[in-house]
Amino acid sequence: MAMFACPQCEAEAPVEAMLWRCPRCQGPWDLDFHAAPVPLDSLAGRVNSLWRYAEALPLSDPYATLGEGRTPLVPLTDTISAKLDFLMPTLSFKDRGAVQLAELARRLAPRRVVADSSGNAGTAVAAYCARAGLTCVVYVPQGTSPKKLEQIRAHGAELVVVAGDREATALAARAAADEPGTFYASHVHNPYFLHGTKTYVYELWEDLGGRLPDDIVVPVGNGTLLLGAWLAVSELYGHGLIDAKPRLVAVQAEAVSPLARAFRAGADDLTGSPAAVAPTLAEGIAIPNPARARQILGAVRDTGGTFLTVTEGAIRAAQLDLARRGLFVESTGVACWAAVRETRGPGTAVVPLCGAGAKTGLAGARL
Repeated sequence: MAMFACPQCEAEAPVEAMLWRCPRCQGPWDLDFHAAPVPLDSLAGRVNSLWRYAEALPLSDPYATLGEGRTPLVPLTDTISAKLDFLMPTLSFKDRGAVQLAELARRLAPRRVVADSSGNAGTAVAAYCARAGLTCVVYVPQGTSPKKLEQIRAHGAELVVVAGDREATALAARAAADEPGTFYASHVHNPYFLHGTKTYVYELWEDLGGRLPDDIVVPVGNGTLLLGAWLAVSELYGHGLIDAKPRLVAVQAEAVSPLARAFRAGADDLTGSPAAVAPTLAEGIAIPNPARARQILGAVRDTGGTFLTVTEGAIRAAQLDLARRGLFVESTGVACWAAVRETRGPGTAVVPLCGAGAKTGLAGARL
């Protein structure tokens, strides 16, 4: 098994120790894992799920799989396509990382698995833990969509609703994660999750015949999809499988946009105290103090990318626009389309549609 490695202080720990963060500096782990080149020409005969990219994944021969991955890529305009990641088994892109965490936990055999989420990551972890036969506890903040709560309970997980915001929920889960015999299925701190989300870009690369679009546009809260995309882009470029790195374009809600502010200020990390979380329809990316902020900012700059922000009105309009194109997507999942649908310049781009609208309903019915 690969080793955990801290990108800040260079501490290391065996994955089997189930330490959810660096014990020296308290930061999130990276994974000391070196992907091998994925042979494009041999993919046609492989399993039709994200596990087809075996050379790039730190785990193989999964038991916990539900057939996740290989979601459709459909055109929205002449230059912009959408990847329909809401067509995953639990109806969100979080399945890509959750299956990695559940498979790892199954092999480590903890007493229980703990997760925290604003909804989608929790439902995904609950589902894959059910598949793996693991006891699961999911912490969510007050105000989480009732449909997401119902889904978590249906998968058999214990649900803990925390009085407070997303940050209070994370703190409660981390206290539980420190108890003996607990595997913390953190989509923020555990790098296996990022090695799952990177398959999003491997699928683009395969579907586009060994190339990538000019821009990969991703919503950013904790940055799990963006950092996974950056891993894949770096691996493909490093192996000579693409000629140039596409730009990573990060999208935040204007109401909660600490990373966009830091990027525009030229900062390498967040500065000052986290601002209070303002209400936003993009609840899944309303993260005031992302633990991997430095890595997120560095990844965007490494690719020559940028940050965009979207208003609540733009989110509402984008959700209705997509629905009238036949795609009913939750309000967080439409943020990228909201950012580029009327301002897109030359070049090709792909936006992810990350979660199904059935989980939240129309944005106009809430804020």
